[in-house]
Amino acid sequence: MEQKWSLRLIRLAAIFGLVGTYLGSHMSGSGSYEYRPLHAHILLVGWLSMFAWGIFYRVFKVKSKRLVMAHGWTAIFGVLGLTIGMWLYNLNPFNLNETFTMIFFIVGGTTLLISFALFIVVTVMVDQKEEAKN
Repeated sequence: MEQKWSLRLIRLAAIFGLVGTYLGSHMSGSGSYEYRPLHAHILLVGWLSMFAWGIFYRVFKVKSKRLVMAHGWTAIFGVLGLTIGMWLYNLNPFNLNETFTMIFFIVGGTTLLISFALFIVVTVMVDQKEEAKN
């Protein structure tokens, strides 16, 4: 289970890394920095956190497979929800209702917060017997 989630999270991290660096390149070339908060969050939570979690799951075996799955899904939905919500809320490219965009942003951020809390529990649930073998 951990190996599957490791690869899944690392692949998503690579996608977020590409999107984040593209935004940085676009801002630099255009001289407009309106995407700066989005760029930073895509790289920090999308690239860095997803990659770190993927490496963690590559290295450690966790006692609870359900916990790994719950963390993985909240991480994915949280990062997507936060970054898309931030984009919609700050730039509103589709002229959506302000309440909708704010709720989307808040739900994404809250889901990501839950993911970070779950990861703390995951680190406590590492199989120590498995670690002693390595």
